[in-house]
Amino acid sequence: QVQLQESGSGLVMPSQTLSLTCTVSGGSITTNDYAWSWMRQLPGKGLEWMGVIAYDGRTYYTPSLKSRTSISRDTSKNQFSLQLSSVTPEDTAVYYCAKALEYYYCSGADYWGQGTQVTVSS
Repeated sequence: QVQLQESGSGLVMPSQTLSLTCTVSGGSITTNDYAWSWMRQLPGKGLEWMGVIAYDGRTYYTPSLKSRTSISRDTSKNQFSLQLSSVTPEDTAVYYCAKALEYYYCSGADYWGQGTQVTVSS
């Protein structure tokens, strides 16, 4: 059974970089054909797909956030991380990591992290 545990600060100052890490257990992030994604839910809004990283390190981001988004991985720790730069209060949201159904734009997910409330405020 795959489990995902998010960690990181719940408070980020404007203009700084939001950073969250997802630790995966019960499966390897390098397993062939596996992919891992980040999503967020803005207050009062639906879920927004942010990006995905494949088992081999390939990444893809939603165009609206691509310039500020970086998804990386640490295979030795079985972790993948999200960095969102130059944040503003409009980036305040609940952020989720997930196991993607496939390496594909806006793919769904079958396993989820617990969700992390991140507030951008000075």
